[in-house]
Amino acid sequence: MNWQELSALLVLATAMSFTPGPNTTLATALAANQGFRHALPFVCAVPVGWGALLLVCALGLGALVLALPWLGWAVRIGGVAYLLWLASKLTRARQLGEANAELLRVGFWQGVTLQFVNIKAWMLALAIVGGWIAGRADATQRLVLVVPIMLGFAFASNCCYALVGSALRTWLIGPNGDGQRLVWFNRGMAVVLLVTALWMLVL
Repeated sequence: MNWQELSALLVLATAMSFTPGPNTTLATALAANQGFRHALPFVCAVPVGWGALLLVCALGLGALVLALPWLGWAVRIGGVAYLLWLASKLTRARQLGEANAELLRVGFWQGVTLQFVNIKAWMLALAIVGGWIAGRADATQRLVLVVPIMLGFAFASNCCYALVGSALRTWLIGPNGDGQRLVWFNRGMAVVLLVTALWMLVL
């Protein structure tokens, strides 16, 4: 892979990884409600799940999804249903701290699974496989180079969003400690998830 191809890959990875999406929204919301430590399992799950998705796309599953429209729609419907469920959880999250952990719990394996119903993750994986890996004589070497780069971006972007959410915790408590700012913050995050769900349906 020459430096022009690598530069293009880094630009794509930056644009897709750091723009808001289901993963970054959840990382922010989890850290804001429960603290960075509680968001860390999800932050670590995203690169693991996305890396697995990238690998199965490189092995041909992505072509199967493109060839079978019903399978693509199954991914979308599953992702939309999960995002709607998470949005409903966020609208009911009204308190900071451990009491809220049971209501808004998105663990490691849920984070891994989310990648397989995240249409944004599929789009990025298919774009990378089609543009940088598939049909190349050195496809295996390219895959070995691309995977750790993309895992690094997936971790870094969600970690940054989680740090922002964690930094907001004191402000979200509010001057009176009534948590009204948190309620509106969670509603805002829920709206982002709803908009993402609608985008997944019309894409």
